[in-house]
Amino acid sequence: MGAIERNGYRFEPEYSVIQQNGAIHVYHKGAFVEEVTFSFSGKYPEPAKIEELVEDYCEEHGI
Repeated sequence: MGAIERNGYRFEPEYSVIQQNGAIHVYHKGAFVEEVTFSFSGKYPEPAKIEELVEDYCEEHGI
């Protein structure tokens, strides 16, 4: 899954299948803001879960 763009913010997901965890790196206008971590099971995180995490982040931060 590639980066997700929302209102000037860029969300770049990455994950480790071996460790069963991942992170979404949040950038605003090219500057790193923070890292949102998550865990998953299976071969990879479901794209819908990543979308949900991004939507939740946007709602919480008024984006």
